[in-house]
Amino acid sequence: MKLGGVEKVLVHSENSSGCAIFDPLKANPRPEGITMRVIKASLERSQQGFTLLEIMVVVVIIGLLAALVVPNFMGQVDTAAINRAKQDIRTIETALQLYRLDNFRYPSTDDGLEALVRNPGENAAPNWKQQLPRVPEDPWGMPYQYRYPGQRAEFDVFSFGADRQEGGEGVNADISNADLN
Repeated sequence: MKLGGVEKVLVHSENSSGCAIFDPLKANPRPEGITMRVIKASLERSQQGFTLLEIMVVVVIIGLLAALVVPNFMGQVDTAAINRAKQDIRTIETALQLYRLDNFRYPSTDDGLEALVRNPGENAAPNWKQQLPRVPEDPWGMPYQYRYPGQRAEFDVFSFGADRQEGGEGVNADISNADLN
């Protein structure tokens, strides 16, 4: 930048919000008798950053909210999975009853729930109609179990629960059509 025919340098300090002009040819950037004019330019709020303290406060608040919300949310996920399994079992139960109306008996344990989707053969199902578009899986990714004759009801349709093993408590408990009635 030229001021009065002499090359001048504009210097901006990273540590302050001002800048200064001085003559680089002179060893002393503030020679005697010359006053340096400091130009203060405040940064707009959108150009200012957040302090470390502000960021830490926000992180702590988010952590506290997560600690309060996540356990409640996780409990709802388990409850939703159990309710979905119960609804699926009721749907399968209805499909089995429709199968029986058409074929005068329930599918055998060997034919399983697949008999609701694909014809097990003329001898097993003379009036077969597709009752389900596909054999559903329980919310934990396992096929529903079917037993005819049942041990707890006329037929048993059940899921082993989240642990995928017989027995259990809470989300790991078995869910059966006998428990729904």
